[in-house]
Amino acid sequence: MADIAAALTALLNDRDSSVDETIGRYFADDYRQKTDGVWSDRGQFEDHITHLRGIVAYAEVRVLDELVQGTTYADRHEVHATKVDGALVVQEVYLFATLADDGRFSEVHEVTSLLRGSEADRSMGTAS
Repeated sequence: MADIAAALTALLNDRDSSVDETIGRYFADDYRQKTDGVWSDRGQFEDHITHLRGIVAYAEVRVLDELVQGTTYADRHEVHATKVDGALVVQEVYLFATLADDGRFSEVHEVTSLLRGSEADRSMGTAS
């Protein structure tokens, strides 16, 4: 079963694996997500992660609360991202997800809150 900390850590820090390969490990083929009211499909998500890999040097995901029941996954986590320019961005995320039969994420709904960073960093969590 996937967990968001492992998925995000691999997506943002594992530069030896392609974005597509890493997404395939943790997210279903028909994956979609809604972040702060904006829907994105798997292709848009892949484009977003590719963009983030270009601006984030390293990210640490800190899970604060997590609950899994059947195919329902929920958590509250913080992403501490050090950008390539050295700036630190911290976002708190409330995430509710549905898991596919194989344990990968099939749909995610999340709300983000910028705890540290510039106003321009607010959109780092949105794939649009």
